[in-house]
Amino acid sequence: MRPLQAKIIAELHVQPTIDPQAEIRRSIDFLKQYLTHSSYTGLAMAVSGGQDSTLAGKLGQMAITELRDETGSNDYQFVAIRQPYGRQQDEGDAQDALTFIAPDQSVTTNIQEATDAMVTSLRTAGLVVDDMSRGSIKPKMRMIAQYAVAREHNAVVIGTDHGAEAVAGFFTKYGDGGTDINPLWRLNKRQGRALLEALNAPTHLYEKTPTADLEDDRPQLPDEVALGVSYKTIDDYLEGREVNTTDAEKIEEMYLNTQQKRHEPITVYDTWFY
Repeated sequence: MRPLQAKIIAELHVQPTIDPQAEIRRSIDFLKQYLTHSSYTGLAMAVSGGQDSTLAGKLGQMAITELRDETGSNDYQFVAIRQPYGRQQDEGDAQDALTFIAPDQSVTTNIQEATDAMVTSLRTAGLVVDDMSRGSIKPKMRMIAQYAVAREHNAVVIGTDHGAEAVAGFFTKYGDGGTDINPLWRLNKRQGRALLEALNAPTHLYEKTPTADLEDDRPQLPDEVALGVSYKTIDDYLEGREVNTTDAEKIEEMYLNTQQKRHEPITVYDTWFY
């Protein structure tokens, strides 16, 4: 194993093999314990129709259902949030995900108007705001809406970050990376898929091509095209398997270049980047 590979695996806690049922139980208990040791009574999260939000959403609803059954309190609620920009191309998948999750409550906060207003404001100030910048603004607008919904429901915001995205920094800081609790952290992409299979999720929701769908000029751009390396290769790397040198160096370069995204704001006491 490459020296940096071992360090990354240790940092992200990805295991070479998992028991899907055990990890489902671990995630549910984790969410329940957080709520029972806090003043919050709800979980809120954005559901896009992709693998990660389908899994995190199902785990969140299962945790809330168990808490209601165990405590007899209907204060515990799970809120699913739909957040399209205008009309989402794979809206059917999002609706299928909601059917599978069966959330206690569902709300839609369409981000198009807010995003377009922010772009207009920035351009009025003299900024260019290209397509990549717009793609960064969208998840930040989603984050703002998620926290507004969470506040009204005394809820914490669930994130969908997992090992394969974390190692590449493939998330928007203070966007989809702006959350309170991440039940999938420690899993890679194929392990998350295994949990959905164990939960009998609709296969098309985890067999579909993953895409963040943030760029207007390149709609539905596959994650693996944006990353320049496949999730299979990233998963192999995180499980301690040997991958070809070119791909290993690409993964390590992404990891090193995105250190700040996985870190709280830097203070004078942080020395990891020296």
